[in-house]
Amino acid sequence: MSFVDARAAVRFAADKMQKVNLFETPHMFCDVYCLEPGQAQKPHAHPEATKFYFVLEGRVRATLGSETRELGPGELAWSAPGEAHGVENLSGQRAVLLVAMGPNPNASPRA
Repeated sequence: MSFVDARAAVRFAADKMQKVNLFETPHMFCDVYCLEPGQAQKPHAHPEATKFYFVLEGRVRATLGSETRELGPGELAWSAPGEAHGVENLSGQRAVLLVAMGPNPNASPRA
C-alpha cells in the first residue's frame, strides 16, 4: 500500500504510549506515536540510524543528546546516529507525532 491516512491510525491507551506503524521497508519505518498526558518514550539511541519526531498535535518535550526543548504542531526534532533521543508529553492534552527512522533497525540483514 502506498497511500496511508495517518489520521485513521491515531489511537490512545491509558497504560502506555501507542506506536502505530504506517509503513515499513528495509530502508526505513514510519509510525504515529500517540501520547496521553504524562506518557513518554525514555531516551535511548540507535547506533546506525537517524530518527525524527514531527509534532502533528499537542505539545511534547523532546530530548536530543543533552538538549531538551518543547515542541508544538509543525515542529520537528531529529537525532543523528548514536545520539540519545526521547519524548514526553507533559501537557494536559494528547499529543500525536509522526516518527520515522532510517535505516530500519527492525529490517533483517541482507544475506
